[in-house]
Amino acid sequence: MSTTTADFRAARPTAAGLAGTGGITLVCGTRPELIKLAPLMRAFGDGCAVVYTGQHYDRSLYARIRADLPPSEAFHELGVGAGRRGGQLGRTVSAVDEVLADRPGRAVVVQGDTTSALAGALAANAHDLPLVHVEAGLRSHDRAMPEEHNRVLIDHLADLCCAPTELNRGHLLAENVPDERIAVTGNTVVEALQAALPATDDRRAVLAARGLERDRFVLATIHRPENVDDAGRLAVILRELGRLPLPVVFPLHPRTAKSVEAFGLRHLLEPLVELEPQAYPAFLALAAEAAVLVSDSGGIQEEASVLKRPVVVVRRSTERPEIAGTFGTRVLPGPAIGAEVARWLDDVAGHRERLRHLPSPYGDGSASARIVTALNALLAQRAGVTAG
Repeated sequence: MSTTTADFRAARPTAAGLAGTGGITLVCGTRPELIKLAPLMRAFGDGCAVVYTGQHYDRSLYARIRADLPPSEAFHELGVGAGRRGGQLGRTVSAVDEVLADRPGRAVVVQGDTTSALAGALAANAHDLPLVHVEAGLRSHDRAMPEEHNRVLIDHLADLCCAPTELNRGHLLAENVPDERIAVTGNTVVEALQAALPATDDRRAVLAARGLERDRFVLATIHRPENVDDAGRLAVILRELGRLPLPVVFPLHPRTAKSVEAFGLRHLLEPLVELEPQAYPAFLALAAEAAVLVSDSGGIQEEASVLKRPVVVVRRSTERPEIAGTFGTRVLPGPAIGAEVARWLDDVAGHRERLRHLPSPYGDGSASARIVTALNALLAQRAGVTAG
């Protein structure tokens, strides 16, 4: 089942390979998961059920989540909500288990490394349903990250690990995941982004509505617990953003907003162009036209490589090292943020032209077709074993 990176960038599967995949259940709970699973929802068609756990519970963010999705006749909203990690996981496993008991389907698909993804994996395992892990094999080697534990557990439960890159496949093999359970597929973020990215004129209209000019602003997002749950660290990041020489557009994540209020840091937002959370196309319009991105988001690291924009990653570790030295660099909170942004601002046009010619390490936009092909093979194999 395993393929090489060269393989998945070569012949692109056709729509004919997507037939016969009804009865698939996608389990997810956050906006990034839904964005990345949307191409699979379209590929699976009417036979696809979506279980949305409600791990992202902010109503304004949720409205944008639903706006990003293709229509689904079987959309189960569980409303699990926030809480301590252990309690949230337990509630989510129980809720997904009930859905699968009523509608087991043929296989369960989870994406990434969230609590919802782990819950979906555990519930699928309890029902003896084939489990597909989209975005398998990512490793930060940072055990302080809850997501690292989640992704490792899901990979070892999965019947099919869809690894975006050969590096991810290598991580799985090093952990003794059998090669026949791995398929190198690319990442569905490529086609999700390509479908959602507004045309040039529409992007310019988004900028004009906010008084922005192409390559004359920085787009920043900060939301990870390691950065926003610590008052000192969050203050350092916001101060560094406020000192940058260009306007900094800052869509405020609900988690970050709560921390800003709780820690009394509202004054540090004053130098920034604060925005409410953006719909995915509007966010991509800003990202595509920015001089540089500053973020702690994993997805934005991938998106930067598709948009051909530089990203300064503000984290202690990353599970996406494929962009290091090309599209992005990782720094810790502090003066390194400003120094690295300044490096990218030294020749914005030149960097834009250079990055334009670099391929994204995450594939050619056919990951969902490759995932469906691999899943079809898995289901056919299981059917043959059962028949035998």
